[in-house]
Amino acid sequence: MKAVFSKPVNIILAVAISTGLFVGLSLVSEYIFISPLLVLNLNSGNFLGFVLIVAISIMSGLVLSMNVYRIRVLRNNSKTMGTGVLGSIIGASAGACSCGSIGFAAISVFGTAGGIATSFLTNYELPLRLGSLAILGYTFYTTKKSLHSECKIKN
Repeated sequence: MKAVFSKPVNIILAVAISTGLFVGLSLVSEYIFISPLLVLNLNSGNFLGFVLIVAISIMSGLVLSMNVYRIRVLRNNSKTMGTGVLGSIIGASAGACSCGSIGFAAISVFGTAGGIATSFLTNYELPLRLGSLAILGYTFYTTKKSLHSECKIKN
């Protein structure tokens, strides 16, 4: 971890990914509204979902910046590359499960299938977010382990 985040480029990348994902997920989940003013809609009923979005955003920023560092260091070893990036993409996309206004577009475009998918994602948004956080946690662990063993970083 020290070797990855000792360079300012990796810190900036982690902050940019976390911020972009937080803003995007908060807009889609209808926690943040930008028109006509910037408003944060947070009450006791949706506080856990908001905390999970913050955690997913932070974990995604850490995992993706660690994987970018890993790709830079291990360019020639292509056998072990794809798993960490794939896990972080799956975990981050699973965090965007409460569709909000996007659900209405899915219903109108896909008909019954869109309605069923939107209903499923809305009803199970907290377990899906917890699952995505677990995927990101596992990806963080495996990426950290592979950086330690494959890169042979000197302390």
